[in-house]
Amino acid sequence: MDWDAHPPEGLDRIDLRILRALQQDARMTHQKLADEVHLSASSVHERVKRLQREGFILGYRAQLNPDKLGAALMVFVEVLLDRTVHDVMDTFKGAVQARPEILECHLVAGGFDYLLKTRVADMAAYREFIGSGIWTLPGVRETRTYVVMEEVKCEPGVRL
Repeated sequence: MDWDAHPPEGLDRIDLRILRALQQDARMTHQKLADEVHLSASSVHERVKRLQREGFILGYRAQLNPDKLGAALMVFVEVLLDRTVHDVMDTFKGAVQARPEILECHLVAGGFDYLLKTRVADMAAYREFIGSGIWTLPGVRETRTYVVMEEVKCEPGVRL
């Protein structure tokens, strides 16, 4: 989609430029951002506040190096539940929230129910995690594990 020609409802081209710039460098000052989008710093400040208030900007984060922080091994896990009823799914989702190794959990359509993205130090840590983690999560009938050998592309932002 060409967002510049047809911005999403509630946004204009300047808003899109602000969002692109902040997505690249969330620590950018309002003055630097104003220079990039050719507005005054006060106008940019008001637009950023509006974008936050309206939910276009959800927050700001630092991008950390998992290799240096003891989380070098990324593993994706397909999870098939024994039953896909609300109480089982709700219990599973609650248990997932309590596991810091699970970075993302997505309910998906297809041959399994959930896709998990996990990060741990190494294979030994992963084996420990599955023994005390994934296989003990409520309602889990079956899992399939995919160990990431190389991260070819990781773009955490949204295409604008």
